Amino acid sequence: MRVLLIKTSSLGDVVHCLPAVSDMARHVSGLRLDWVIEEPFSEIARMHPAVERAVVVRLRSWRRRLHQAQAWREFSAFRRLIVSRRYDLIIDAQGLIRSALLARLACGPHCGYDAQSVREPPASFLYDRKFAASVTIHAVERIRRLVAQSVGYPLPAETGYGLDIVADRPSWLTADRHIVFAHATARPDKCWAARNWAELAQRASAEGVAIVAPWGSELERQRSAVLAARVPGVITPPRLGFRELASLMASATAVVGVDTGLTHLASAVGAPVVAIYAASWSEFNGAVGPAFVANLGGPGAPPSVDDVWAQTQRAMAARGEIRSWRPIAAEPTPELSHRRRFRPSSARLDFQRR
Repeated sequence: MRVLLIKTSSLGDVVHCLPAVSDMARHVSGLRLDWVIEEPFSEIARMHPAVERAVVVRLRSWRRRLHQAQAWREFSAFRRLIVSRRYDLIIDAQGLIRSALLARLACGPHCGYDAQSVREPPASFLYDRKFAASVTIHAVERIRRLVAQSVGYPLPAETGYGLDIVADRPSWLTADRHIVFAHATARPDKCWAARNWAELAQRASAEGVAIVAPWGSELERQRSAVLAARVPGVITPPRLGFRELASLMASATAVVGVDTGLTHLASAVGAPVVAIYAASWSEFNGAVGPAFVANLGGPGAPPSVDDVWAQTQRAMAARGEIRSWRPIAAEPTPELSHRRRFRPSSARLDFQRR
């Protein structure tokens, strides 16, 4: 079976799609999977052994360069690539009008969320086959349900991210134990106060644990450098690719991060994770994985340093305890609309450890 999966961005959303890829690899004999994905995140798709081809798209770049001939040449090359194969199934796991239009470029039956489940309801009109996946459950489960219904296999009780990653400390990191601070995010409202990071780093440093503060932009590098100047033991590494970051976090004693893609990647590679939420609810997009995970805070109510440090200590104690994990989906909440932003009391996500 040849399948085309559409999940272009962002990093956290791409990571949330990986368990569905693992499900397909387990249940579909002879699976040949192509994944349409934005160029910055294509390295994540290539980390999964079930992905045969990452089909790179540059929608963000093309929108900024519509007046340039080079952008149209790149789009034409993408279109030629996507129509070069006929697919048994084309699954749009993004649920947006633009992703549905991308899917329509490919040849084969088009699958996606129904109008009640999709993020942008008009996108549903572009699918040949439409499936329900409640908006009151975690993003990982929504995508798994969509893909399972599209392909036609029973939803597995247990799941996994399936990344092909070797936990390894880089040569510049000599400490026996290290915590990764995923402090960077493009949204200011998701940030945790700089003084909080400094206090948390001081507590960890007093325990003899090195702090690694990775970065992806010049502003993030400057923030990491400021933290390193304030607290001895904080390391500002060179700029790392996603595979290098995944390996670094897989070998970490713990990872503490805000609601950002790196935090989700850390849980995907089996690191103990403490996730800090200041502008969103974790019930729908929280960090989930096989190791220790603590999701703290919520919109307008970020956790205190004491709370984060307490969970970080638990994460460090739990290091090495990797288990299979089974998400327990919340019951649908009829009055909840995915276009409204409030917290339903019944929409929660738990995990059974085995």
